[in-house]
Amino acid sequence: MTGRVEGKVAFITGAARGQGRSHAVRLAQEGADIIAVDVCKPVSGSDAIASSTPEDLAETADLVKGLGRRIVTAEVDVRDFDALQAAVDSGVEQLGRLDVIVANAGIGNGGDTLDKTSEQDWNTMIGINLSGVWKTAKAGIPHVLSGGRGGSIILTSSVGGLKAYPNTGHYIAAKHGVVGLMRAFAVELGQHSIRVNSVHPTNVNTPMFMNDATMKLFRPDLENPTKEDFAPVAQFMHVLPVGWVEPVDISNAVLFLASDESRYITGLPMTVDAGSTLK
Repeated sequence: MTGRVEGKVAFITGAARGQGRSHAVRLAQEGADIIAVDVCKPVSGSDAIASSTPEDLAETADLVKGLGRRIVTAEVDVRDFDALQAAVDSGVEQLGRLDVIVANAGIGNGGDTLDKTSEQDWNTMIGINLSGVWKTAKAGIPHVLSGGRGGSIILTSSVGGLKAYPNTGHYIAAKHGVVGLMRAFAVELGQHSIRVNSVHPTNVNTPMFMNDATMKLFRPDLENPTKEDFAPVAQFMHVLPVGWVEPVDISNAVLFLASDESRYITGLPMTVDAGSTLK
């Protein structure tokens, strides 16, 4: 099956690398043009993870263009609604429409219990992983509405949006909040044939997960844990015998939710979690 989103335009945040880049490429493979944004610089409060760069976003653009699709890019912090709106407005002006919103941008940090989490870390986490998702949808929805064709909004949550883990409480709170946003948007926009769903990945093989800080969080017993040290502990989270999934596994779920194959699916928290929520 090809052309599953042929002729559609998708707005994707956090598109410079990781899951966001994978989503852009996967949707482009199936016929979509892309509006891609990313902050492309360090974000205070997520210092343990190397930041995306303008070169990363340019590489995403090259990958999409290599598939024969159009792409408009912008360097935007999802906490800045005016900048988000300007990026979407410019993208729609150039590409002609908007059908799909993928609010993917997010950060991950942890290590402290909630009572010891700093106010700065809390505000940064909520600002990006929850408020940024709302602002992304808010910026794009008027264009989807004006098209009069319906559409699909996909919000990236996490298995941490459906269950709790220790020492990442601000992340858990934000990702649970994304589920509330998804359900409220689904109720409000259903009359316009705009579907709203969330995806809930487990560990994904991207820089946000594959970094020294996360490995130490999972293996505090080791001074410098390796990927091989990390794998068995990560696998213990799952029913299926894997420690993590690949970005394309999430992208395939995003593609399904963006396509007409899911035309009557809305309000769904879709897990791509190797069975993590069963444990």
